[in-house]
Order: sequence, then C-alpha cells, then structure tokens
Amino acid sequence: MQAPDQPILRDIVLVGGGHSHVGVLKSFGMRPMPGVRLTLICTDVHTPYSGMLPGYVAGHYDYDAVHIDLGRLAVFAGARLYRDEVIGLDRANRKVLCRNRPPVPFDVLSINLGATPQAHSVPGAVEHAVAVKPIARFNERWLALLERVQRHAGTTTVAVVGAGAGGVELLLAMQFRLRKVLQSLGRNPEELVFHLFTDRDVILPTHNPGARQRFDAVLAARGVVVHRNAAVTEVLPGRLLTATGAVVDADEIVWVTRAGGAAWLKDTGLAVDADGFIQVTDTLQTVTDPGIFAAGDVASMVNYPLEKAGVFAVRQGPPLTENLRLSVQGAALKPYHPQRKWLALISTGDQYAIASRGWLGFGGAWVWRWKDWIDQRFMRKFQDLKTMDTHGPSAQAAPASTVALSSEESLQAISAIAMRCGGCGAKVGATVLSRALGQLHPVDRDDVVVGLKDPDDAAVVRVPAGMAMVHSVDFFRAFIDDPYLFGKIAANHALGDIWAMGAQAQSATAIATVPPGLESKVEDLLFQMMTGALDVLNAANCALVGGHTGEGKELALGFAVNGLIADDPAHILRKNGMRPGDVLVLTKPIGTGTLFAAHAKLAAKGRWIDAALQSMVVSNQKGAQCLREFGATACTDLTGFGLLGHLVEMTRPSEVDAELDLGALPLLDGAQECVAAGIVSSLQSANVRLRRALRNQEAMVSHPRYPLIFDPQTAGGLLASVPSDRAEACIAALRALGYPHTVAIGRVLPQTDALEPITLRA
Repeated sequence: MQAPDQPILRDIVLVGGGHSHVGVLKSFGMRPMPGVRLTLICTDVHTPYSGMLPGYVAGHYDYDAVHIDLGRLAVFAGARLYRDEVIGLDRANRKVLCRNRPPVPFDVLSINLGATPQAHSVPGAVEHAVAVKPIARFNERWLALLERVQRHAGTTTVAVVGAGAGGVELLLAMQFRLRKVLQSLGRNPEELVFHLFTDRDVILPTHNPGARQRFDAVLAARGVVVHRNAAVTEVLPGRLLTATGAVVDADEIVWVTRAGGAAWLKDTGLAVDADGFIQVTDTLQTVTDPGIFAAGDVASMVNYPLEKAGVFAVRQGPPLTENLRLSVQGAALKPYHPQRKWLALISTGDQYAIASRGWLGFGGAWVWRWKDWIDQRFMRKFQDLKTMDTHGPSAQAAPASTVALSSEESLQAISAIAMRCGGCGAKVGATVLSRALGQLHPVDRDDVVVGLKDPDDAAVVRVPAGMAMVHSVDFFRAFIDDPYLFGKIAANHALGDIWAMGAQAQSATAIATVPPGLESKVEDLLFQMMTGALDVLNAANCALVGGHTGEGKELALGFAVNGLIADDPAHILRKNGMRPGDVLVLTKPIGTGTLFAAHAKLAAKGRWIDAALQSMVVSNQKGAQCLREFGATACTDLTGFGLLGHLVEMTRPSEVDAELDLGALPLLDGAQECVAAGIVSSLQSANVRLRRALRNQEAMVSHPRYPLIFDPQTAGGLLASVPSDRAEACIAALRALGYPHTVAIGRVLPQTDALEPITLRA
C-alpha cells in the first residue's frame, strides 16, 4: 500500500471496471492529482475487452490476452480496489452501498457498469438460458457451456437469441471453436446445429444492407438456421417457443438480446430511460445529480442516442477523465460530442471480418488482421504498465491547490499538512475517534466487565475458574489499499497464535496508525478498517475491549489478543511435542510474501492477489479444533519466519528431525512464477539465514520451490504434526471443513543432528 504524500482531500469513486473507467485509471496513473484518491468498486478483478471476446471464444486468444487486469491497473493508478457488488446509493449522505462491506463515501461518483440482461421479461429465460451479459462474468458461463457440449453425446443443438452484431459474432465464434473441439475429439463437427432467433425481419438491424448481406451469406454457408420475425416468448428446459407458434428444441440456449440497466439504479432517484440506463448530459453528468457521472453501456446520452457498442465506452474515457478532474477542482466541465458514424469490425469466427461504417461494408481476412492490430494496440495500453514513463513531463501532477475545498476543509487540510506532533499529540482526535468507533458493535461476553463502550482507562475481563490465559500480539502496516479487507486480515492473523495453541479467543485490544487528513476521511478509514476487524473478532466470539489510535505516515493495525485454555498443560497445543513417525500437515498454501512483493512491482496478476487474499481471510479456528480432535502432537501458525523458520522452531524443542517434500508443498497461484522472476519479500533475506538448518540445501537450492520455504506468510495456515495412523483421515476432515489445499508435506524423523534437523526432498 502506497502512502500518499499529501492528505486525501477528495474521493472519486468508480463503480464498475468498464472500458471508460480503465481509461480513467490509466490517466490518473500517468498524471495523478495530489489530494485526490480513486476507489474502484467492481465484482471482478479482470475485465474483458469486448472487442476481443469473440476471438477468445473462437480460440484465437487466451484469457490474459483479452482481459484487462484491474488489480495491476489499480496499483499503477494509486487507486483502492474494492471487490464487491454495488447494490444502491445513499445520495443524501454521498455513499455507495455494497453487498458485503460498509458503505463507501464519495465526493464525486462515476458509474461504468455493463448492461444487465433483461431475460426476466421472457418466462423461463433466466432459468434455462445462458446470458452473455454482464460481460465480465461471461467467461465462467462460456467454459461451462463448452464443457457441456463436449460431454453431450450425438447431435448438439445450440440456439442463440438475438441477431444484433453481438449475437451473430458470438454465434459464429462458438460454432468455429466447437467444430474444432469435436474434430480434435474424433467426432463429426456436423453434429453441431445452430439456430439464430430475431424478432425482426433482418439481422444486424443497426448496420448497412451491404454488411447484412455479407453476414446472411456467411450464416447460410455455415448452415445456421435463421428465424426471422420470431420473438422468443417462452423458454422451457431444452425448448424455445416463438411468437409465430414455432417450437424449437435446443440443448443449449444463449441469450444475447438487448440488455438494460442494473435493477438497483431505479431506486437511486437518478433519471433513467425506458431500458433502465442512466440519463446523462453532454458532460456525462447525470441529469439528476451533477456530482454523479455515467459512461459506457449504462449511460444514455439525452442529446445523442447511441448504440450500445464498446467503441463509445472507449471514446468516452478521455472526456470522462477530464470532467472528473475539473469537477473536483470546481471548474466548468467540457461537453463530449460523439461521432455520428463509427467503424465496426465484426468477425466471423475464422479469422475473417466484415467492416461496417455508415453505408460502407467490406470484408476479408485482411480486415480481421486489421481488427486484430487495433485490438492488440488497445490492450497493450493496459498490459505494459511497468514500462510507462510516470515521471516525465507528461506525468506532472496537477497542483494540490486546484482541489476545491470549503473553508472548514481548507483549515483541516492545512492542519493535516503541517508538521505533526509526537507523544499524545499524535493521537487521533477524540471526536473523530468517537464517531468512528461509535458505529462498531463488538460481541458481548459475560466475562468482559469493562469494555469498549465504557469510558474507563482500561478493560477488565474475568478469568473463569480452571482456565489459564493465553496472550499474543501482532502488528503490521497495510499491504493492500482496501482498509476493510486489511482489517479482516490483521484480525485473522492476530488470532492465529491463539488457535494454534489450542485456545479460544476471549478479548482483543487494538492499536492502529492512520495517516492524517480531513476528519471525514480519517473517520471513514478507521471505520472501514475496524469494521473488517470486528467482523472477524465477532465471528470468533472475541470481544474488542479497547485500543489506541495514533497518526502516522502509513496505515497499520495490530491486536493484543487474550485467549482462554484449560489450566492443564496437557490441553496446550505447543511446538515441542513432535514425535518420530508423525506426518507434517499444512492447511493453507504458501506464497503471500513473494506475491505481494510482486503486486507492489506490478508483476503479479490480479487473480493471483485475489486468490491470496481469499486464503488469508480463512480463519484457522476450525482447523485447530480439527487437529486437536485427531491428536496433533504439535502445532504452529505460519507467519513471518516462513515455513522453514517455523518448522525449525518445532523440531529443535521437540528434539527431532524432519523431512520436507518440496514437491508436495501447496502453493498459491503465481507464487512459483514470482520467485522464479527473482521477486521476494524484504524479510526473505533474514529468513534465508536459516538455510544452515538444512542438511542437503546445496543439492536442493536449484529446485524451483526452494525459495518458497523462506517466504514470510501473513495469515498463513497451520503447520502440525499428526500421528501417521490418523493423518489421512485428519487431512480429509480438514478439507471438508474448508481447507481444500490441506496436504501432507513431510514427516518427523528421529534426531540425528541437532544443527541440521531438516532434510529436503523433491
């Protein structure tokens, strides 16, 4: 997480990762505005480029070639990426409402969502058809359909509903790909039968007659059955009914008809058109609220009715960016006038394309190559981020004084920029603190006598009779730009030591550092972060009883956690109980250190980081309970010292050796690629010093997984020794509890050499 050089004065929130917003992000990465922060909220970490999606379906491109990595782009832009679904707006309080996280405040808002299928207007369509939109989620549906067709014995009939450019292009791409797949399986490609349905008398109704005639010829040559003036009125399992009374059987039904705006937009009070799209002026501001912008498919320009084509979303990126900048400066905005005619290059699946512009239409293989060149050039703008010059003359930031502030905000900004005090002068103000914490609701426990809601100097908790206290503390600075998710991970990491000891969490005291800034920004940052932490603490029945919050350059959070365990050494799960013959079990994949080092260098794919974060928020509580039930003899949680460091901490006091199987190690996606590129955590060099504990490290140093045994983990899994006769059942039980990557990674051996207790094998 990059700490801003100046306090945050204005928040621009981007809802959706569409073609217009990726342009905004790139522009702010090249030319940031001090004091202005971007936050991107979207459901997916990769967004497809619609122009290349048919080529992906046809098999001409792989996944990464046609998807923009929003994770990398957000890091480049200095933007916060919140992966969540937006479900509404609180316009009165200027907040975006999300499904799984606290509301997100904004000063300026921009919406660039994809269209939503309107299949609900046709009975059975939602249940029995595969909707192409929202396009960001199309890939999983396409892969599932591809697999189903391959498994289907005999003739497969595919029906595509919607004969606009999108429907025709997708049908031809699917047909080309599926025919090749069947051929590769030794099956007859003629087993495929395609139907195309349109409620009009022509296909591609928004294009010229020449382009339509060319596609009519292609469809006829490919044996596609075209149903004209045949509006689909009902979809049944494996069957379509049309307005003409026709009944057509189909094994797969793909829905590519005109879509509309997301349902939640109608409840925002923003003016929408008949299809539910947000009405905007020439400046791309909503006609209802000048502080809210919209672009791309979700926008309906009142003065320029536009086709829902990706070209307009791309073209709206620069004017949207400029007007967002002008808006936070309080300056006059500039109108955007879309072109009257545009060039559409529509592929036929087989590396052939047809061009349509106004009355002009032509086609050929060279047109596809031209289209490919245009598309590849567009994608390179978002793939080669690390090579961009972000420090040259074109990258000069706008002066901070351009941000429009009220007089009260100006005084707060001056205070935030001024030299900061130390000591208690560095505490967060009482008003800000009380407002942020006042919204939190920690779990109630009978053994908490004095807690967070009390104005006393310290918390008071009871220790039940027959129980002993377990104490642990963890603290680290933020490594991601999502304070809510960071709060969840920090709390989960702190609780890990309690679970590993076999204890139950009782109470936690927080210590947080937040960057100075406007009171509203500091308050929200605290609230977001502590809400995430509290979600985890409450789920663990751990009461947040107090803490301390101070100012600092970087966001950081930690907890002192108290736990309870039976006052009997036999109930304490320690590191020193390993026995020869035990099996080493690891419950989570490793690789967080190298992945987040790569993330900071724009060298990690967004889906790698997303998968790592999902692993880090998985609690070890159930895993520890399971290990105890299966008689684990020793246990620890993997954190900063890495796998080898924590294993050595177990073998030495246990007076045993261990054998570690590098080939069995569960790895997070991308971890091996990152260490192969030489990207490691800043703590790696300190951890590598423990190589002296390896008996055969010279022979194994070239193994591609060797560096990962030193990789520091955050909120890592549990490493335990389990009796060999119970290990297999224990691993199965852990996987069933939600630890799918649990594996045996080695075994415990009798001690032969206390100085080199660990042996590696491939």
